[in-house]
Amino acid sequence: MVAPDTQQSPAAGGGGAGTPAPPAPVPEPGAPPEPHGGGQHVFAAELLAFTERLFAAHGLPSERARAAAEALCYGDLCGHPSHGLANLARIYLPALADGRVDPRARPRTLADNGASLLIDACRAPGLWQAGAAVDTAVQRAREYGVGLVSVRGATHFGCAGHHAARAAEHGMIGVVAANCGRQRIAPPPGGLAPLLGTNPLSVAAPALPGHPFVLDMSTTAAPTGRVREAARAGRSVPAGWLADSAGDTVTDPAAFDRGDAHLLWLGAGASARSGGAYKGFGLALAVEVLAALLPGAGLGPVQADRRGDGRSDDDIGFLAAAVAPDRLREGFGADAGDLFSAVLAAPPTDAESPVRYPGWHEAESALRHRRDGVRLPSALLRELAEAAEAAGVAGVAGVAAPPVVGGR
Repeated sequence: MVAPDTQQSPAAGGGGAGTPAPPAPVPEPGAPPEPHGGGQHVFAAELLAFTERLFAAHGLPSERARAAAEALCYGDLCGHPSHGLANLARIYLPALADGRVDPRARPRTLADNGASLLIDACRAPGLWQAGAAVDTAVQRAREYGVGLVSVRGATHFGCAGHHAARAAEHGMIGVVAANCGRQRIAPPPGGLAPLLGTNPLSVAAPALPGHPFVLDMSTTAAPTGRVREAARAGRSVPAGWLADSAGDTVTDPAAFDRGDAHLLWLGAGASARSGGAYKGFGLALAVEVLAALLPGAGLGPVQADRRGDGRSDDDIGFLAAAVAPDRLREGFGADAGDLFSAVLAAPPTDAESPVRYPGWHEAESALRHRRDGVRLPSALLRELAEAAEAAGVAGVAGVAAPPVVGGR
């Protein structure tokens, strides 16, 4: 996997022979916003090295620690801080501490049919396991044209797009879909009780050099990380993200964790009663079928699994697939270049905001952050320093908070 301190996009794919070069970078008005509220810049390479050392201090073998660090830092590097290091102390370190994640778990292959496999992750770190599953799918696709790895017993794995893009690096199409274990945070259209999680889906493919196509989406109107990011920053969220039990709009993001609001489905618009909500809900159920029902992972809606408060994401299921287009026909790479060049050439409604495809902004953000450093909010820098100190108190040498870029 390409590391965040290199000069290539972390999700870099190539369009193959004959692919035109991408246009020169331009300001991206539609790019995801940078973190707000002060803070300082940290060199991307230092951030990766710090995160790797910290994961190693919590028991991950070196290979897993490196892969987990790459997956987690991807969020900050590519302009999605809600899915980056903000989750280190909130999700990953507590899960390692209480045993919900086993840093040295040895996943078991339960079925191997050549092009398809069923794996029990045995609570291995998802930040590593998801990438390993995609790598296996790529290996099988080289042999069979397609590779499908179905996984149960998995744990939280961060940005699905980071993992799907591993296939694009090999000139393949990658698909990653995951349920949220037994987590229930969004009710079905017309329903009162939460039934499913955000059930993310990602599709990645070669596009233009250094700028792969990477669709990474939740099936709800927004992922929980974006809601919590707004709550931490004291910002309201747009109408159409949250609603209360009566279906009325909620714009206070803190209401979600208080239990006073739930996420709306993609397509619902500003109303929980919108028929458009069936688009996101239908996609979420499709992901539940592909990612959890297929491998036998925890199912959010199943009555037998209704224990706790519905916030637990244990026994996550996910699907990792790779398709090798060159096994089917010649010219895929050149055609991909033509397709995505045509997207970039589409006339915009605003000349200052050119048309872009999913994955373009992330690649540009990664290039910018490698050059200038990654800006982390002050509160997050304090969290990282505290995590480093705690690891040091435990007698683990070599862990220190990442240094900041001077004067920034």
